[in-house]
Amino acid sequence: MKLGIHAYAWCTEWSNEQLDLIDRAKQLGMDFIEIPLMVLNKYDASAVRERLEKLDFDAVFSTVLTSETDITSEDENIRKNGVDYLKKCVRAVHDTGKTNFSGVIYSQHIKSIDHRPTEQEYMFSADSLREVAVYAKQFNVMIGLEPVNRYETFLVNTASQAKMLKEMIGMDNIRIHLDTYHMNIEEKSFYEATRLVGDDLMHYHLCENDRGIPGTGLVNWDDIFKALAEMNYNGYAALESFVDCTDNMSTWVWRQLAENGDTLVTEGVAFIRKMMKKHGLS
Repeated sequence: MKLGIHAYAWCTEWSNEQLDLIDRAKQLGMDFIEIPLMVLNKYDASAVRERLEKLDFDAVFSTVLTSETDITSEDENIRKNGVDYLKKCVRAVHDTGKTNFSGVIYSQHIKSIDHRPTEQEYMFSADSLREVAVYAKQFNVMIGLEPVNRYETFLVNTASQAKMLKEMIGMDNIRIHLDTYHMNIEEKSFYEATRLVGDDLMHYHLCENDRGIPGTGLVNWDDIFKALAEMNYNGYAALESFVDCTDNMSTWVWRQLAENGDTLVTEGVAFIRKMMKKHGLS
């Protein structure tokens, strides 16, 4: 299993000013860094690619949709904006020389709504993501659907819903990205949800229930690593813990969850590696 860290452990958005975080992640023993594409106009693919190649390091990418790019919107122009934005993200991933892209990419992140998702909204999302997946296929980019909790989306809260949407899209480069912070709210079992996704799993966010340091809260880590070990999971898994608020994506960090980013990473990684060893997951 490839173990990494989300850049939000140290920063609130990505630009070339954050390039040194790639060096820091490698120095801390990570296998990769997860780079957010929320502020896409500040992302310099060539600069990131050059730094990654210089360090022989890996990266994955993620984002969320906004009200201007909501592919479940009744407004066809907004849905088109969403498809165009996601295609630009795919191209940014490819131009960096990488292939892993995921997140809350099926609907607006934090959407005020007064009804359960309709068949039409699922179809809007599936049709849009199918177009993006067809585009991504020519670049060998894999796309991951990340279920998040009911307060952050109305469309995909659970692993089973993610699998349903994947089947509606019907493309073999669509995968699933699980996150223990959200699973802690929405799933009945970390183990069962992880096993349900099975071979479709392409990324896993290893988060504590308060998004603080893994191993210091309520998440059932034994169930998670038991499932991953049984699956012989060898894909990406990142700590996604936050130490600050962001202007471009709500993180709701109203108190200090770790002394600083380095403490969060070093203590969290030590715990995760202990769990990997305990369950025989290399």
